[in-house]
Amino acid sequence: MTTDADVARRLLARLRDVMAGSGDTQTRLDKVTHAIADSFRADVCSIYVMRAGEVLELFSTEGLKQTAVHQTRLRVGEGLVGDVAAHGRAVAMADAWSHPSFAYRPETGEELFHSFVGVPVVRGSRVIGVLVVQNREERVYSDVEVETLETISMVLAELMATAEVVSRDELIPADGIGLLPLRLEGAGLAPGVGIGVVVLHQPQIRIKKLVAEDPEQELERLKTALSALRTQVDAMLAADDASDTDFLDVLHAYRMFAQDTGWMNKISDAIRTGLTAEAAVVKVHDDTRVRMQQVTDPYLRERLHDLEDLANRLLGHLVGEDGQGGSRDLPEDAILICRNLGPTELLDYDRTKLRGLVMEEGSRTMHAVIVAKALGIPVVARVENIFSIVESWDPVIIDGTHGQVFVRPSEDVRRQFTKSLKVYRRKQEEYAQLRNVPAVSLDGTEVSLMLNAGLMIDLPHLDDTGASGIGLYRTELPFMARPSLPDVTSQRALYSKILDHADGRPVVFRTLDVGSDKVLPYWHGTPEDNPAMGWRSIRITLDRPAILREQLRALIQAAAGRELRVMFPMVAEVDELRQAKKILKMELEEQAAGGFVPQSLKVGTMLEVPALVWQLTALLPEIDFLSIGSNDLMQFLFACDRGNPRMSERYDVLSPAALSVLKQIIDACTAAGVSCSVCGEMAGRPLEAVTLAALGVKTLSMSASGVGPVKVALRSADLGRVREYVIGQLETAPHSLRSRLRNYAVDMGIRLG
Repeated sequence: MTTDADVARRLLARLRDVMAGSGDTQTRLDKVTHAIADSFRADVCSIYVMRAGEVLELFSTEGLKQTAVHQTRLRVGEGLVGDVAAHGRAVAMADAWSHPSFAYRPETGEELFHSFVGVPVVRGSRVIGVLVVQNREERVYSDVEVETLETISMVLAELMATAEVVSRDELIPADGIGLLPLRLEGAGLAPGVGIGVVVLHQPQIRIKKLVAEDPEQELERLKTALSALRTQVDAMLAADDASDTDFLDVLHAYRMFAQDTGWMNKISDAIRTGLTAEAAVVKVHDDTRVRMQQVTDPYLRERLHDLEDLANRLLGHLVGEDGQGGSRDLPEDAILICRNLGPTELLDYDRTKLRGLVMEEGSRTMHAVIVAKALGIPVVARVENIFSIVESWDPVIIDGTHGQVFVRPSEDVRRQFTKSLKVYRRKQEEYAQLRNVPAVSLDGTEVSLMLNAGLMIDLPHLDDTGASGIGLYRTELPFMARPSLPDVTSQRALYSKILDHADGRPVVFRTLDVGSDKVLPYWHGTPEDNPAMGWRSIRITLDRPAILREQLRALIQAAAGRELRVMFPMVAEVDELRQAKKILKMELEEQAAGGFVPQSLKVGTMLEVPALVWQLTALLPEIDFLSIGSNDLMQFLFACDRGNPRMSERYDVLSPAALSVLKQIIDACTAAGVSCSVCGEMAGRPLEAVTLAALGVKTLSMSASGVGPVKVALRSADLGRVREYVIGQLETAPHSLRSRLRNYAVDMGIRLG
């Protein structure tokens, strides 16, 4: 019996022969399309190649009209082929003509073909083409077929690069500027789309005089400038728009740099050597930058941006400017482009006109990024040479969700993003109308929709979305934004604000969950080969109980007279939970003596470690609620690093294996009378949310953006019928049930968005 794997292996062997064979590039591409069409029993196989200007040209085809080769062109974002190129991911459709993005090209003769699957051809993280297969009948392409095409596209990328199908000069303008559109890749650090024009951030100040005539006078000038700088930072701290805890801590850390005596003494010493005050600032800053660039610690390297911000601001005071680099008039739709950015420099700009931020450097722990996220500004970082590629007033679109920047986008791309924004806003209006409507299914099952939160900026979404409460408050995020470990007083103040804002709605506080990819800047552990499975979360706080005790003490004091819900993360053994509960009991007794008594207490745990699944009998009597952390649970269940791009989509949470494990957990909780929720990413996706609710989950916790779509889906579903269908599919063994569940949902009229 011939398997899909056999077909794939034989096809790859044929392609290797083509690559090693004779003939010009066009001949070999034609052989490739013929071989793929033959192996896939497809009526059409086509190869589109990226040309300058973000244009995809039909380079070879088996099945379409040959006269269309080198004539048919599609812009990135145009049609299904353009959609594959724009997002760098596969698209498979049983009926391509019904898709709103389908773009018909009459010269190709493709009106005969209905089904469509396209995969990107990628080399060096850049899309250089699209491989397409089509059939006359409406055919559902399997996940294995799509994966096979993706593998083939890797071979095709090598062939295209080796043969120089399109020279590099044709792919990218030689000067990197010109007037051609460009699509640049980076890291999406804050989600959202921004459409506007380029504003270059240029804080550099020209120093006209380097040598001082009177060092004492220069020292006095420095003293005056430092005083003005501190006054300016204090004013930022006192401003109404700096009241959010999220970046208030950032400003406090920034002020510590401004008051650093070592930094000031070095500048003073440089002045005493004969330099002017401003020349001394530049010298000390340059020396510090060179040293810090050699440092491997990521937190210390990020603080270099704070020092650059301070140096530029101090120079502004010394040369007579007010240091308000962003105070000049901005266009109404400004996209700020910079090499790097200090936290207060972003606050200088008029936020009502900022539509996005793009940086050549940056990371999630960078203070400017924390501030931008708090302000709701999309951010794309690590975009190589962006500052030299763009010019002021260039039109630009940034996609902070997918980490893409479109410079001088074509009208088609602009139209597509504008259309997407309009659709998004229309949906937001629909969701807003459902804000006060419960998430009740057609058969009368009510599901509680909660928010995942971690910053004060998240809390207004409680009212915006109509969420029932906060199902997961990540207490580690405020820890990560501070320059040092927060004490009990500051933690209590924060937790009190959160409970005040919730106004009686439940808030589940997850205790400190750091380690792995969440690193505290002031806490340096030893390197680990597998940090995701290393010293993290409850393992750290049980080994350092003073930290856990202080956090629990702050939570108890903040919740005095109110309900307190505490959840422990990354529990692998019931004994770990018992140790944590013992520490909680000690703190409850001590705080009760001081008059701090919560009105009620509920204790829960996250289920992220698969080992805990086989300890449910012992675990459930110990807790009031259980929350499934699907992100980590699935990562460990499949031994698949979700941070690895090559692995992140390999296994599906809607596979029979994953759903069977989830059902086992949910059924055990139901039988024991323990509330069960899901707070991983799958809870905020409509198809997954409906499936979880059908399996018996009554509480889903998600980001604010997921509440509306999930509510619409649940209100249009008969969960009893969905449950019967899902359970009936669990004994099958496909890679995933996603396509079956999606098709079933469509047939049943469930609105998945």
